[in-house]
Amino acid sequence: MTMMASLKAKRAGRKHNYRRFIPMYIMMLPGLIYLLINNYVPMAGIIIAFKHVNWNMGILGSPFAGLSNFEYLFKTKEAWIITRNTLGYNLVFIILGTVLAIAIAIILNEIRSKFWKKSYQTIILLPYLISMVVVSYLVFAMFSAESGFVNHSILTALGLEKVSWYTEPKYWPYILTIVHLWKTVGYSCIIYYATVVGIDRGYYEAAVIDGANRWQQMVHITLPALKPTMITLVLLQIGTIFYSDFGLFYQVPMDSGPLYDVTNTIDTYVYRGLIKLNDLGMSSAAGVYQSLVGFTLVYIANRLVTRYSKENALF
Repeated sequence: MTMMASLKAKRAGRKHNYRRFIPMYIMMLPGLIYLLINNYVPMAGIIIAFKHVNWNMGILGSPFAGLSNFEYLFKTKEAWIITRNTLGYNLVFIILGTVLAIAIAIILNEIRSKFWKKSYQTIILLPYLISMVVVSYLVFAMFSAESGFVNHSILTALGLEKVSWYTEPKYWPYILTIVHLWKTVGYSCIIYYATVVGIDRGYYEAAVIDGANRWQQMVHITLPALKPTMITLVLLQIGTIFYSDFGLFYQVPMDSGPLYDVTNTIDTYVYRGLIKLNDLGMSSAAGVYQSLVGFTLVYIANRLVTRYSKENALF
């Protein structure tokens, strides 16, 4: 009887725990439904990457293509260019973006005035909220050959020749990098800033007592505390290293043909291929390739993190 009573008590306790979390489960439901519809249901479309799609026959009825869609992606003369651009830009974005975001977060933390601190946070975050279409026109207003600010207000004032920016590829790696950092660093900075704010002030007070200056406090307290956040964000960025910001590489250069050598990435190449050739299979193959490579890179990076700092790994 005692055992039966104990089991009943345990079951009653479990039911009580389940009921206690019902409101949280209900709050989770919209997000889970969105995740299912937006991220998991479309995965059935992977089959398109292995088909020669014929809409008259339907997707399932279309002839099987094997890996020919993947071959088309890699056998083109642009394969090296789009891979180089996608990887190169993303590596630069990850390195410079992380360094700048951490630096700005630390600087924000040093500001004592609440008014100016909130003002700077708003100003820094504002570019992230601007549509890339608007950004593309802001860049055009800066670099237009006929009426751009740089040509007419800077180069002319210095007595230099005007530059046809949208036909000169050598300038665009720098322009695209600056535009990307200007637009995205604010968001990453806020994430790092939230971590900095959460650091126990007692550590800094103890460091001051020990005679540590600002630089030593940053190196021995702030940066180690930021390590888990930095690892998590970098791992997530590595997962999308074979993806590119379509708006940045297509809209900002205004799809200028002379700039393709430095602005063409996997995403823009697939888009142009889809528009010109209407080859849905090739486009799907590129998406599958990007996802597989991204997953592989995240797994490898996470294994390396696990080897040196297991507690900071994602899984």
